[in-house]
Amino acid sequence: MVISATPHHTAYTIHHASCFGLEGISPDTIDALVTDPPYGIGYHNHAWDKMMPDPAIWADCLRVMKPGSFGVVFSSVRLMHRMMVALEDAGFRIRDVMFWSFLNGMPKSRDISLDIDRELAVNSAVIGQYKYIQGYKKTGAVHYKAPKGKPICSPTSEIGKKFKGAGLGLKPAYEPIILIQRPPEKSLKIAQNILKYGTGALNLEATRIPYDHAENKVGHNPHPAGRVCANIIRTEPFDDGYDKFFLVPKVRQHKETYNSHPTVKPVNLMEHLVKLVSFPDQTVLDPFAGSGSTGLAALHNNRKFVGYEIVPEYFEVMQKRFDNAIKPK
Repeated sequence: MVISATPHHTAYTIHHASCFGLEGISPDTIDALVTDPPYGIGYHNHAWDKMMPDPAIWADCLRVMKPGSFGVVFSSVRLMHRMMVALEDAGFRIRDVMFWSFLNGMPKSRDISLDIDRELAVNSAVIGQYKYIQGYKKTGAVHYKAPKGKPICSPTSEIGKKFKGAGLGLKPAYEPIILIQRPPEKSLKIAQNILKYGTGALNLEATRIPYDHAENKVGHNPHPAGRVCANIIRTEPFDDGYDKFFLVPKVRQHKETYNSHPTVKPVNLMEHLVKLVSFPDQTVLDPFAGSGSTGLAALHNNRKFVGYEIVPEYFEVMQKRFDNAIKPK
């Protein structure tokens, strides 16, 4: 299934299909790539996330993108290096790695001391009941009922007590976003490449970080619109009196009641990235469109959009989000 529309002079085409081959896209026609592909970490045991993207997909992206065009690709901390190698092997240049930093990542480790008790055939002690407290909210922490029957346990074996609370990983506080570029056409200077294709530079003016209210402007000949964006994107400001980072909140539970995608990215975050790697009226590609956050960001910022999503449930959510976005106010 292919759906095309031109709401408010902004065109989009979404394919309910695999992105292999990027059927329907001619070579050298895409201005920017913004995508959140499978990480290969098996997030919550989802089948689509158990393997990283086939490297052929990145070769297809390179083929349809214009010379000099930029892209951003989300990845995981553990497999970022593999993703970067695959992108380089396809012909992209690695230009930077941005970090989307947040405070409310969910720790994914477990208490190894309880595993030790089990290995020794010793019963751990039940000392309470789990409850979930959601913090980092302006209105204060919110308490939720714990999953029924999930107790808090403590080790009882001597070796278990020694390793009480030991685990296998740190609390995640950032996601890497790889900034890539298809090399400009050979023998062309950057300015010449831009004149020929309209690509070859980042849109720094559209992503400047505004000064805070009553903040003194800083630096040599400070720009009135603010500072050039950094390669760190945060959900909370640093309390240092000199914050230099774009701030974007994570998506809260049930933000959209019909959106069941487990790794949905905030539209504000995708808007920042779309504006960074493209200019108005240009075309943004997302071969792993999911529930459509990249597409919404493109529609909100006068960009054209082409997306692919193979999972029927997520494709339907994307359709609904687009329909809601273009309804007359």
